[in-house]
Amino acid sequence: MLSEDDIRLVKQIVKETLYEILEAEFYDGVFSLLDAVEGGIAAFKHQLGVKKGVSAEPPKPVAVREETFACLKFEPQKGVRIGEFEVAYKEQNLPEHWNHAFNILKQANATIKNRYHGEGYQHSYWLYGEGRIFRQKLSQKQP
Repeated sequence: MLSEDDIRLVKQIVKETLYEILEAEFYDGVFSLLDAVEGGIAAFKHQLGVKKGVSAEPPKPVAVREETFACLKFEPQKGVRIGEFEVAYKEQNLPEHWNHAFNILKQANATIKNRYHGEGYQHSYWLYGEGRIFRQKLSQKQP
C-alpha cells in the first residue's frame, strides 16, 4: 500500500506528464489551427473585395505568432558581417516545436536576404542548411 507522500508524488508526476503531453500535442496544434484560420480569413476578405470590385491586390501573407519561434532554444553567435545573431539547432529542440518553426520558414522561403518576421516581432528569422534556424534582433544591421 502506498503512503500519503507516495500518492502525492504519483499525482504530481501524472500532472506534470499530462501537462507535457498537452503542451506538445495540443498547444502547437492550436496555434497551427489559428494561423490557418487567420490565413483563410485574409483570403476570404480578398475574394470578397474582388467580387465587390473594391480591391484586386492579393492579400499579404499573415505571419504566425513569434511564440512559434521563441519556444526554441537559441545560442548566441557573432559574425563579422551581420554582427550578433542566434542559432537554434535541430538536435537541441523538441521535434514538434522545431518542425513547426522550420516548416513555416521553409514555406516562406526565409533566407538571410529574405528574412521572416511579422508586425510586432522582436527578431527576424531565416534558414541556412537543414538543421539550423537563425534569428537576429530587428533593430540590428541586416544585409
